[in-house]
Amino acid sequence: MWPDRRIIDLFKIEAPILLAPMAGVIDAEIAIAVAEGGGLASIPCAMISADKAREQVNIFRQRVRAPINLNFFCHEAVEADPAREAVWRQRLAPYYRELGLDPDAPINAANRAPFDAAFCEVVEELRPEVVSFHFGLPDAPLLKRVKATGAIVISSATIVREAAWLENNGADIIIAQGAEAGGHRGMFLTDNLAEQPGTFALVPQVVDAVKVPVIAAGGIADGRGIAAAFALGASGVQIGSAYLRCPESKVSTPARAALTQAGDDSTVITNVMTGRPARGVGNRAMRELGPISQDAPAFPHAATAFGPLKQAAEKQGRVDFTNLWAGQAIGLGRDMPAAELTLALAADAQDRLRRLAGG
Repeated sequence: MWPDRRIIDLFKIEAPILLAPMAGVIDAEIAIAVAEGGGLASIPCAMISADKAREQVNIFRQRVRAPINLNFFCHEAVEADPAREAVWRQRLAPYYRELGLDPDAPINAANRAPFDAAFCEVVEELRPEVVSFHFGLPDAPLLKRVKATGAIVISSATIVREAAWLENNGADIIIAQGAEAGGHRGMFLTDNLAEQPGTFALVPQVVDAVKVPVIAAGGIADGRGIAAAFALGASGVQIGSAYLRCPESKVSTPARAALTQAGDDSTVITNVMTGRPARGVGNRAMRELGPISQDAPAFPHAATAFGPLKQAAEKQGRVDFTNLWAGQAIGLGRDMPAAELTLALAADAQDRLRRLAGG
């Protein structure tokens, strides 16, 4: 009993639940489990190579016959600014010394590449049923090639104006990302964090503004949230934080402990971890450097200097420098396999929708 079946029919899935493409903490294993539970699986490609994306999709295709969503970033690449990087390294130098690290040692650059011709070739080769983008859409020639494969194109909007832009520029479905959502804000026509609406305010206004189906994201982690999203006019939901504690996620042991202990007041929007606003569980770096810092280099270069700090601290069981991306509903997460969680979410939502309808 789903009041709107457009997402189910378009994606050919059993439940209108999309696994949020959480780069760095999920891979084919949890994607397979979500697909087995009837939802739309996602594989994030923003932090992996084209060859790794091929490998992940091949693993998925060998294990399950189900649609797959490949997700990419569409930010405008910015060259590293050596002067700004030096200032940032200087701010982080006390942490390096505290952990016995050389603050002047060479560091591998952060890898968060925007969608390009090489990845477009991967899409043309693998032909995923769905391709999703964050931070807008790729340039028109690349988007035309993606759509020529037959893929359904999705992108995220954080304000109504972004949703209208996405529809006018070729998005088949729009994710309305409320301020409660974990991970990077999908902002691309605004940089004003103070004006970001919450999910309950954003979703119905986006639904009214566009003709394409809308997927609600942000603060949705159980059947109540799913039912509420449908009541607001959404055709589906995207869920991320609720899956972080599933055994299939790649969250590290210290990070998993921190996420388990997190509550409704644990997350903040910060730019210090990557240089771009994102919501995550507060850590030492966010508290002492920000959460918003003008010194942070442009995305994704702020993340480069955190690499050695994160690795060294996690060896000591600490998440002082780990980006624990999560939404405000992180406290509703459950320790259960992803397939079971997907089934439970769908069943709970259907039961609540049935009761709302008086059935």
